[in-house]
Amino acid sequence: MAKKDYYDILGVKRDTSEREIKQAYRKLARKYHPDVNPGDKSAEARFKEINEAYEVLSDKEKRAKYDRFGDKWQYADQFTQAGSQETPFWESSRGGGTTGFRFEEGDLGSLFEELFKGSRTGYTRRPRSRRGQDIEHPVAVTLEEAYHGATRLLNLEVGEPCPSCRGTGLIQNVPCSVCRGSGVAARLKRLEVKIPPGVRDGSRVRIAGKGGQGYGGAASGDLYLVVSVKPHALFKRSGDDLNVEVGVPLTVAVLGGEVQVPSPKGKLALKIPSETQNGRIFRLAGQGIPHLGKAGRGDLLAKVSVVLPTKLSEREKELFRQLGETGQK
Repeated sequence: MAKKDYYDILGVKRDTSEREIKQAYRKLARKYHPDVNPGDKSAEARFKEINEAYEVLSDKEKRAKYDRFGDKWQYADQFTQAGSQETPFWESSRGGGTTGFRFEEGDLGSLFEELFKGSRTGYTRRPRSRRGQDIEHPVAVTLEEAYHGATRLLNLEVGEPCPSCRGTGLIQNVPCSVCRGSGVAARLKRLEVKIPPGVRDGSRVRIAGKGGQGYGGAASGDLYLVVSVKPHALFKRSGDDLNVEVGVPLTVAVLGGEVQVPSPKGKLALKIPSETQNGRIFRLAGQGIPHLGKAGRGDLLAKVSVVLPTKLSEREKELFRQLGETGQK
């Protein structure tokens, strides 16, 4: 059977760190996300592979099993419990690359036969109780959605015990052709999720119990939404503070007055004192992004950008000349 190299799928080395694995996953997930590639089946298939690889390599225990048993890592406990002498390992090619997975002695069929022997019609052993897989799914939101919160309707592919082999991966001591021996069958699930106010790039929103289905009566896994916030034309975010430039007419900057400041919830009035200098920053407390998971908000920082008048009349030019002659600035 064809083998999947999860390291190769994510484009990382086998000794790479958890942080580098996460970075590689996020980069690839954003590139191949179905929302970015609508109707592209190859991108959708690639996206599924990327999620499958990350689900294993991001978990220390699963990664350790995978490093030893390859794509049969899910049977690691059964191998150990059976006291198998077979030592699976990744065999390096002459060029130094990973070429496949094999057993040093015997074969996979004989080992499974040992594990599940005792029945004339095939296996009788029930799958061990195991919690369902956690799933990560990337979600892109606008800054306004990060401010107010949002909902998304997702079409997720989740794993559940294969109905053909009842999650064992075997039929008549032979790897199940439906799930290819993994014991897991894919199922599309439609799910509406809520994204709380205050999320930022890299936020992981946990949706409890909405991951893969558990085995042998165990609980389902969780769904984690990995959030990315799209850039905004007006606002720049710094933590939970927002920065925005506000155009102030020259006359208002000199004499004082009131201007309108944009914010994610609408226009806000800001009083400008007389003789306000260009570049001055006014802090509008509590008008920034909500703090994720707790009360309060950041601030809105409005930076003054003085707008000089254009298309002056001769009278207006004369007044400016007179002002210049007085020596005032």
